Amino acid sequence: DIFSYFGLGCRNVSKIFVPEKYSIPMLFDHWKKFEPVICHHKYANNYDYQKAIMMVNKTPFYDSGFVLITESKNLVSPISVVYYETYHSISDLTEKLIQAQNKIQCIVRSIDPASIPFGQAQFPGPGDYADKVDTMKFLIGLSKA
Repeated sequence: DIFSYFGLGCRNVSKIFVPEKYSIPMLFDHWKKFEPVICHHKYANNYDYQKAIMMVNKTPFYDSGFVLITESKNLVSPISVVYYETYHSISDLTEKLIQAQNKIQCIVRSIDPASIPFGQAQFPGPGDYADKVDTMKFLIGLSKA
């Protein structure tokens, strides 16, 4: 979801939550197969630009050579950057997700059984509404106004 759908908007995975003391570089081993994404010129331009900004601003980051990972409370990251945030416990993570629920389009595979499976973020079903608004009901309501 991070690499296959970069730049596609609201259902793009831009942040991950990891347990405290999780070794972020371990992700790079799992993501190695996605390294060819750096061959996409627009992605590569974003990668170079974001890396330069982080270096100038002295922002700590991890660099795989094709994706940058940095800690942030923000939810939406630029293309080629993945934000991460740590959590202490499952209840801590649940609370963070509840607090941000009005700003999150979807949750990809987490503790919540209603979350979306990996690889499916850009394939919403008929009942998956952007911003939780039933589009057809909204449009029909316009005609009655």
